[in-house]
Amino acid sequence: MQGIRKRFGATVALDGVDLSVGTGEILALVGENGAGKSTLMKVLSGAHQPDAGEMWLEGRPYRPRDPHEARAAGVAMIYQELSLAPHLSVAENIMLGMEPARFGLVRREEMRQRALEALVQLGHSDLHPELRVAQLPLATRQLVEIARAVAIGCRVLVLDEPTSSLATEDIQGLFVLVRRLKKQGHAIIFISHFLEEVKEISDRFIVLRDGKSVGAGETAAASTQEIIARMVGREVTELYPRSARAPGEAALQINDLAGALKPTSASLTLHRGEVLGIAGLVGAGRTEFLRAVFGLDPVRRGEIKLGAYVGPTSPARRWAQGMGMVSEDRKSEGLALALSIADNVTLSRLRGFGPAGLVMPSRQRAAANNWIARLQIKCDSPRQTVASLSGGNQQKAAIARLLQHDVDVLLLDEPTRGIDVGSKAEIYRLINELALQRKAVLMVSSYLPELLGVCDRVAVMCRGHLHPARRVEEIDEHQIMQEATGTS
Repeated sequence: MQGIRKRFGATVALDGVDLSVGTGEILALVGENGAGKSTLMKVLSGAHQPDAGEMWLEGRPYRPRDPHEARAAGVAMIYQELSLAPHLSVAENIMLGMEPARFGLVRREEMRQRALEALVQLGHSDLHPELRVAQLPLATRQLVEIARAVAIGCRVLVLDEPTSSLATEDIQGLFVLVRRLKKQGHAIIFISHFLEEVKEISDRFIVLRDGKSVGAGETAAASTQEIIARMVGREVTELYPRSARAPGEAALQINDLAGALKPTSASLTLHRGEVLGIAGLVGAGRTEFLRAVFGLDPVRRGEIKLGAYVGPTSPARRWAQGMGMVSEDRKSEGLALALSIADNVTLSRLRGFGPAGLVMPSRQRAAANNWIARLQIKCDSPRQTVASLSGGNQQKAAIARLLQHDVDVLLLDEPTRGIDVGSKAEIYRLINELALQRKAVLMVSSYLPELLGVCDRVAVMCRGHLHPARRVEEIDEHQIMQEATGTS
């Protein structure tokens, strides 16, 4: 790809970007949210037409008119949100749109055989082609999507944030698969915000910032700090700021809490001025634990004491009692995407924006502008819809609602999932400030370095049971994984 340009109205998404990847090579494409990574890959995969620039595939001019034409040419893109039909079988998903047929009838045995060949090529002949995709775990569904790309004969494979929802052991399984494809001569473009994964899996990297290529090189020769500096345009001297904290009185006490299915048993005490992290594998019950505490899921047993309030209750009552929650699924649960930033920031507390219960838009926008400035939310105005923001700025808007409500206890479920390093650093800074303001923060994360870097104590959940919290100085990633897998 050479000199690729793309504009959407007044917004310049790509401004003369060059990119190349060879056979048997893994190229990491990194950059902050909104840097142009997705737009560039949508040009490559035929979803967008470039305004200027040239592309070549194996030495021949390449300009697909749509994704179907790109796939036919050998370019496949696997998005973070998988595009599978869960009610169909593995074989039917792999061959979807390419079903072998005769006289209008699908040749099912041939379809099954071709799907199995793709799975064998990926080293997964153990996956039965007749299984329904809905029955499979996320990591296996991802394998099915990659098998579909292999079945069409792809030569260039783009993986967009492929590890963002995977557990540690599934990530290593994916890397084994990616290395196998590399040995087979595929050209692979790997997009990720996790720079330790970029260092582990890629041969070269290219950095985009504001629609331009601002750096490239051999991955092994570049430090993580150098890559971060190119991504954000400045030195990030301290990714995990943690000031000296002196936790105070208990803000939240939980004793032997059990939900409908999970958690099975959870007890902890969260203090004012403290950040307490919850670690564990996907499916261990961490999210269910937060939902039960906040009143979103039923509680079967146990005691929840929030300040002077005791017992489970509704989310509306939790807001009134001084507790707020940011969901891990910000697009479906955490935000009203079609509404403005001002509406989202003020939704949970509309009192005080006008007389007699009325809401005056000017006062609402003034409150939103305050948080836009304090959290450095990149937007045109508070009237802008949340759906048009980058992932990192959407997350800041979700957190801004808790700050506008002035809650004392914040439940943060995967607060940095799917956002870039620069936005992560700003959210870590914000969490540190909240602790210094005597707020109490309970934070779930699958990313162990951020738990150890941001939190004062960490508790590990394994199969619904929450282990006692320990200070971060007394625990490391290896010990956390032992507890999370039940091998300690």
